[in-house]
Amino acid sequence: MSSAIAETLSGHLGRQLLQWAGSQKDLWYLLYRCITIVQKIHEPLERGVAVLDNFLTLEEEEAGGLGGGNVMDFMPNNIHPCHQNHHRQQEENGQQPPEGYALHNLYFLEETLNNGLPLSPPHNSVLMQRENMQVMQPCSAPSSPLASPGALNVTSFSLPSSTGVFTVIDTGDPNWQATKPTVRERNAAMFNNELMADIKFAVGTDDHVQTIPAHKYVLATGSSVFYAMFYGGLAEHKSEIRVPDVEPSAFLTLLKYLYCDEIHLEADNVLATLYVAKKYIVPHLARACVNYLETSLTAKNACLLLSQSRLFEEPELMQRCWEVIDAQAEMAIKSEGFVDIDLKTFESILSRETLNCKEINLFEAALNWAQSACLKMDVDPTPQNRRNVLGQALTMIRIPTMTLEEFANGVAQLGILTPQETIDIFMHFTAKNKPSLNYSSKPRTGLKTQVCHRFQSCAYRSNQWRYRGRCDSIQFSVDKRIFIIGFGLYGSSTGAADYNVKIELKRLGRILAENNTKFFSDGSSNTFHVFFENPIQIEPDSYYTASVILDGSELSFFGQEGMTEVCMGNVTFQFQCSSESTNGTGVQGGQIPELIFYGPMNTPGQHTASSVSTPSGHSGNNNNTSPTSNANNNGSD
Repeated sequence: MSSAIAETLSGHLGRQLLQWAGSQKDLWYLLYRCITIVQKIHEPLERGVAVLDNFLTLEEEEAGGLGGGNVMDFMPNNIHPCHQNHHRQQEENGQQPPEGYALHNLYFLEETLNNGLPLSPPHNSVLMQRENMQVMQPCSAPSSPLASPGALNVTSFSLPSSTGVFTVIDTGDPNWQATKPTVRERNAAMFNNELMADIKFAVGTDDHVQTIPAHKYVLATGSSVFYAMFYGGLAEHKSEIRVPDVEPSAFLTLLKYLYCDEIHLEADNVLATLYVAKKYIVPHLARACVNYLETSLTAKNACLLLSQSRLFEEPELMQRCWEVIDAQAEMAIKSEGFVDIDLKTFESILSRETLNCKEINLFEAALNWAQSACLKMDVDPTPQNRRNVLGQALTMIRIPTMTLEEFANGVAQLGILTPQETIDIFMHFTAKNKPSLNYSSKPRTGLKTQVCHRFQSCAYRSNQWRYRGRCDSIQFSVDKRIFIIGFGLYGSSTGAADYNVKIELKRLGRILAENNTKFFSDGSSNTFHVFFENPIQIEPDSYYTASVILDGSELSFFGQEGMTEVCMGNVTFQFQCSSESTNGTGVQGGQIPELIFYGPMNTPGQHTASSVSTPSGHSGNNNNTSPTSNANNNGSD
């Protein structure tokens, strides 16, 4: 009985359900639209099935039956909340939702699947409980600087290697381009980077080769040599180019400039960088190297830089080297780099007419060069072999201009000259009828000494200028590079006298040169010159301090009507008071009336000196008041 009733009820219920399903047009249209959406999706079929399955089974998962759920339960929260609440209230009151409401939800689902997930994640959505799917950036298509709203964060991208295995380069941000707003910054990120590199260079000698990645486009836009190499009629099609004649550090300096527009030079790689800049015709980098060399030029590296500048055909650098070598010749030829210069540069130095050097020092430097050359050729440096290496260069040394003592105790005993040459030179020193020689007996002219005089007159008083161990000092600057060789000083105003003097030259408190020497004053108002052991290079537009401490006659002449600016030849001097002056010397009066120097010579038609008077009323440490009107304040008790 009970089973019959159950069968009747189940049959009746089945017919009612079938009639209800047939009358639900929205349900059939819903299924039709779902199938259409799945066909439009470009993801794999399995993912579309999963989405459809989730949609159809959603109500069963939540309510356990066909009629117990509502499509609104999975609706994204970007449908206006008041609409959601209104429809929920209708259902709770037993009312039907508006016609087409399910279709409205379906249209939204279609739009979501076609256009990607919304910016804000769905609230209480079952989709967030599904298996997470990660989207990786394809290797063939780098990510755009502007990420799409639905893109997932990716921390790295991959590059295929030659073996087919991907080398992961951690960029920290898949959109690294977006963090670099300028072309310069983006190019700099590619410097020495294998990312997108289409050429490699094997740089250096066999025992030290470094592989450096690069990008043809960047190189070609910065160098005509690289352009011809990669895009010219005889373009290279190799994946790696061998560069054995360039140092890796210099090549990286070149690439740093081409990629980043930055130049980083150091003393140990500047010559190699100049070479690579010349090789690949990058003139701005070459000019920067030359400027660096000019500012760092000293007597210790002048000869070697002269040799390199001849090789690189840099006439301005050559001229600067000659200025230093002429003025500081003895220091230059005794430097370590002198023995490494080439023969042509060596001969040009020996034949230099303006060389400021004793011939005996030049002869000794030539023997050192010859000994080094023998060792480089694996030849025993005997006197005869050194003579053979020197060849005609030996005759450029003006041996007859040496003193007899220098020749007899030095050159004559070294075995470099032949016996006949030794006899002839001795005859030249001693005999009235001098033999013919292969060596010039005319002394070198050297550099012409120039003197800058900063006072317009001098004077003396019965109670000044006194010394007693106090310092006279003045500061000066120049507008062109010169070489200070000494000072001119005033002497005794009470008759002949001997003076002991300490002279000193400083820059920014650092002593550049000093010398303890003597001079004899004949009692006149003339100046007396005292010299440093070697000329000191003075750079333009920097202040230097000249100081003297005299010990001798208590009273001496002193200068007056001093000038703040003096033009001597092509050089302009400017003077100012020094805080180190404790004896009264200043701009307008005192000691150190002259600076003796080597420098650019005066050209025809130029005045040899001009002056600008110190403005009246200028004062400082009481050192620049006129000695005439304030005699008791300058060097007096």
